[in-house]
Amino acid sequence: MKVYQTNEIKNIALIGSAGSGKTTLAEAMLFGSGIIKRRGTVEQKNTVSDYFPVEQEYGYSVFPTVFHVEWNGKKLNFIDCPGSDDFVGGAITALNVCDQAVLLVNGTYGPEVGTMNSFRNTEKLHKPVIFLVNQLDKENCDFDIIVNNLKETYGQKCVPVQFPVATGPNFNAIIDVLTMKKYSWKPEGGMPIVEDIPADLLDKAQEMRATLVEAAAENDEALMEKFFEDENLSEDEMRTGIRKGLASRGMFPIFCVCAGKDMGVRRLMEFLGNVVPFVTDMPSVKNTRGQEVAPDSNAPTALYFFKTGLEPHIGEVTYFKVMSGTVKPGDDLNNADRGSKERIGQIFACAGANRIPVDELKAGDIGCTVKLKDVKTGNTLCAKEGEMQFDFIKYPNSKYSRAIRSVNASDMEKMMAALQKMRQEDPTWVVEMSKELKQTIVHGQGEFHLRTLKWRMENNEKIPVVYDEPKIPYRETITKAARADYRHKKQSGGAGQFGEVHLIVEPYTEGMELPTVFKFGGQEYRMNVKGQEEINLEWGGKLVFINSVVGGAIDARFMPAILKGVMERMEQGPLTGSYARDVRVIVYDGKMHPVDSNELSFMLAARQAFSAAFKEAGPKILEPIYDLEVLVPADYMGDVMSDLQGRRAIIMGMDSEGGYQKLSAKVPLKELSNYSISLSSITGGRASFTTTFSSYELVPNDVQQALIAAHEAEAKDED
Repeated sequence: MKVYQTNEIKNIALIGSAGSGKTTLAEAMLFGSGIIKRRGTVEQKNTVSDYFPVEQEYGYSVFPTVFHVEWNGKKLNFIDCPGSDDFVGGAITALNVCDQAVLLVNGTYGPEVGTMNSFRNTEKLHKPVIFLVNQLDKENCDFDIIVNNLKETYGQKCVPVQFPVATGPNFNAIIDVLTMKKYSWKPEGGMPIVEDIPADLLDKAQEMRATLVEAAAENDEALMEKFFEDENLSEDEMRTGIRKGLASRGMFPIFCVCAGKDMGVRRLMEFLGNVVPFVTDMPSVKNTRGQEVAPDSNAPTALYFFKTGLEPHIGEVTYFKVMSGTVKPGDDLNNADRGSKERIGQIFACAGANRIPVDELKAGDIGCTVKLKDVKTGNTLCAKEGEMQFDFIKYPNSKYSRAIRSVNASDMEKMMAALQKMRQEDPTWVVEMSKELKQTIVHGQGEFHLRTLKWRMENNEKIPVVYDEPKIPYRETITKAARADYRHKKQSGGAGQFGEVHLIVEPYTEGMELPTVFKFGGQEYRMNVKGQEEINLEWGGKLVFINSVVGGAIDARFMPAILKGVMERMEQGPLTGSYARDVRVIVYDGKMHPVDSNELSFMLAARQAFSAAFKEAGPKILEPIYDLEVLVPADYMGDVMSDLQGRRAIIMGMDSEGGYQKLSAKVPLKELSNYSISLSSITGGRASFTTTFSSYELVPNDVQQALIAAHEAEAKDED
């Protein structure tokens, strides 16, 4: 295979809603460029992209698939991304690695919520976008309505480059207003028949070309001057203007294709090869030191590993982008993240499950390798003289969580190893061993996302697993001051145990003054602060511990033990066993024995005194509240709001975005447990949502009583 120079390489992500035809388009591109000899189909489970067993089982793309085509002396690297929002990690990865997005639009449904989510991701990363209307052979496809919808949603930057002569089952021809030619196909598709535009379509074509010429001219001052003089541009000048418009997101060209019939695919690749920006046309990526790293093949070598695939009989296949320099088989590089050395074995150009050995890859190119010793997703390998790291991919927050356990306790260790291995393939699977909840929690992007993980665990790893409802990380706090004392006394021959602690607890708020006097039961307690310790709790909030003991009632050497006893109860709150937070504890008196007092005695006394005071201090349970943002078609807005009201949600606002309604609310985490399933059911899968932790807030009294009762019942069962 030819070695392609940096200025001959283009990296393109195929994104869009599930069912928009990305995998079918990839198959047609590979066939059209000669990489494969026969086109597969999703139905026959023999496509280049969806080659993992779980993808063939569900008929969905689960992982992004890297492939390339050679076209007109250019190398086009593609990443075919999953369309389901549950597998958004693949699209985020691809958009960060690629320089251009082709956003497929379903010819039957037009722009969907998945289209909007995909576009928003390109917006955040400032990536060029080409809209590609696919499936023009479907019965109820209307290209003009789709174009209008795109313009209404994304503005007049959306400019058609092509339009179909007819849509529906009779689709077999398009008019291209850049080349001003008609492209038509025989029933088997493939190579087009190129002709002049028929007279009855010429006026429409000329009108659309004028719009395209003006849009192209707007992106370059010299072209704009020429346009004002001649009111026209040559085809090459238009290509220059479109390329600049794409790079600046000043223009979103619209193409049309029927990938299933292999119609329009070659013309699309021609445009991609001739017009879309090269690697060198796009802004350079910054390394972790904030330095821009240009794709220079003569610079020190740096490879960023963005994806890991686990394949039967091969093991780990690791995919990388050459950020700078040139990589060859046998190169010795340093792992900047793990401090280890690595020798590169064979390197390959990618074509799904097929790999083509190459002699070298230049800056900007994408490839893969196998049998690396110590490289994980997100690592950087680099030459000694150019040590650097990259960390530019940021994944969205999780939306759906489940506690996972192996059916057989003996499989627990194997299950954890498999989870960590699978997370290398999809970083949006997050594994948490929660000491607080005493559960292993897996977080993902939705119910289908975690169902896929379970399928792989049971079918690939042969480890039966069970999902449980995850416990909620409640917090406990107090609302008023309270006093308690406790004497721990134990005598059983020999040295005994004795410790007595008197303490006061009160709610802690930032900036509060030191305590001076308290009144309980008509008695006044004056404080004489001798020392204060402020502890930032790892689970949030603070514990402030004050020593106000006078007259040597408790020796100073026992204060750390008293603090330890208090911390033990903070870690296992008196109400439900949840972490406690935002409490100030003042130890003001106590007693000790000259022989029997020891650290253990004071720790136990402090624990009991704190627990008793806490229960008298207006104890409250706090629950985590999340900010929820739902993107939903207007038709379903009422049902979605009604569902949220049943989840104790507080609606914060409503807005419209591209024909969809955007609903903002604050919702308790407890009520979000099955929200992804419910929202999908209500809207037929046409809505999406994001969540972000907001704060801890008091639970309603009825909820608090139910939680306390449940905890007491659980404790009784354990006894």
